[in-house]
Amino acid sequence: MAYNRKKAVAYAHKHAFHPNPAFYDFSELGGDCTNFASQCLYAGGGVMNYKPVFGWYYLSLNNRAPAWTGVEYLYNFLMAGTGAGPFAQEVTLQELLPGDLIQLSFNGIDFRHTPVVVKAGRTPRDVLVAARTEDSDNRPLSTYTYLDIRYLHIVDVRA
Repeated sequence: MAYNRKKAVAYAHKHAFHPNPAFYDFSELGGDCTNFASQCLYAGGGVMNYKPVFGWYYLSLNNRAPAWTGVEYLYNFLMAGTGAGPFAQEVTLQELLPGDLIQLSFNGIDFRHTPVVVKAGRTPRDVLVAARTEDSDNRPLSTYTYLDIRYLHIVDVRA
């Protein structure tokens, strides 16, 4: 099943400032960025992974996988590359495409933010992202202050 980048980006633009009421807004519970990134991935792929604990799914606030809302858990799920749902590989900034993800570490140890790429580019000034918690759309990556960064290219989606 092909990952539909256009649908993922369209979802990001639509919901960056207007949360989808079908999903809980985690802004007051540690942040909504990875929940938002997962929603964008789902909009572009349409497949969840209902494996308990190690899957990637959202049914409700109290019935969801840790990977749906947790930065490190999402990274681990995407990089494992097995089972249903999206999978990714780490790439360089120049290899990013719209619909890919970026993860930022503000302390150089823990990754705590997951913006969605809405426009690719050659430099952080040219790469534009959408994100929730600090709601933004078409925000240049260069406007973030971070100590570490990783670029996650969504390879595809397994049914």
